[in-house]
Amino acid sequence: MNKSDLVDELAAKTGMTKADASRAVDALFASEGGIIAAALKGDRRVQITGFGTFEAKHRKARMGRNPRTGESIQIAATKTPGFRAGKGLKDGIK
Repeated sequence: MNKSDLVDELAAKTGMTKADASRAVDALFASEGGIIAAALKGDRRVQITGFGTFEAKHRKARMGRNPRTGESIQIAATKTPGFRAGKGLKDGIK
């Protein structure tokens, strides 16, 4: 399912217009300015009961190896988004 399929399903289930459904999906999931992305950028969790939890995960700086040359390199610390499915979602797909 891609974004346009999601918008179509949302519009059909809620009676919204496709334009309104598209704005709702963008407001929630947009990578720049979306509700979830903004919360993760601010180091907050987004917990949707029965669905799951979105959370920013911090990875420490570490030493790595360039596979082409074998040279040791320093890999900087990063922050990545993570998702953990909730019990309701897990049970719903079984």
